[in-house]
Amino acid sequence: MNNMNKIYHQKSSSPLPFSFINQFGRKTRIFQGVIWLTFAVPLWLVTEAIAPQAVQAYTARVNLAITRLPEETYQTVLRRAEIVARAAAQRSFDQDILVTEVSIMVTAQNQGMVAPVLTLDVSREQWKKSPDPRRWANYFKTAKMLLLFDKPKTPEEAEPAANAATPAPISNNSEIITPKQPQ
Repeated sequence: MNNMNKIYHQKSSSPLPFSFINQFGRKTRIFQGVIWLTFAVPLWLVTEAIAPQAVQAYTARVNLAITRLPEETYQTVLRRAEIVARAAAQRSFDQDILVTEVSIMVTAQNQGMVAPVLTLDVSREQWKKSPDPRRWANYFKTAKMLLLFDKPKTPEEAEPAANAATPAPISNNSEIITPKQPQ
C-alpha cells in the first residue's frame, strides 16, 4: 500500500536546458506549418479548378395578391391573375440564374374576402418552351364562390327584392300602407 502513495521524481536525461529545447520546438512547429501551407493551398486550388463545387439550384416561391376593381367580373380577375403570375415567373427566372423552378400563388380580394385564385408551378425548361401561364396554372374552382362574385355587390341593389317580399304593414285604423317603390 505504501508504494501507491509515493510520488516519483524523474531526473531530466537531457544535458541541455529546457529553454533551448522550447525555442527549438517552437521553430520546428512554425516550419511544419509553413510546409503544410505551402503544399495544402496549391493542392486545394488545383482541386477546385478540376472539380468545382456543384451549383445549388432552388425553387423561387412568390405570393401575390390582387384586389377586385369596381365593376370587374370574375373572368377579368382571373385574366389579371394570369398576367401578374406570368410577370412574376419571368422576373424570377431573369433575376436569378440558379432558380430552376418557380411556384407562384395569386390570391384575390373582394368585399373583404380573400381566396386563392391560381397557382403557377413551372420549371425553367418548361417556361422556355412555353411561357404561357394558362398552360402551367392550376385554378381553384371554389374561388368564385368564396370571393362572393355570385352575390349582389351592395345592399342598395338587394333592397328592391327585399321590399317586394315583405308584406305590407297594417296600421291601427285598418288602412293598408304600401311601401314606396324606388323610382
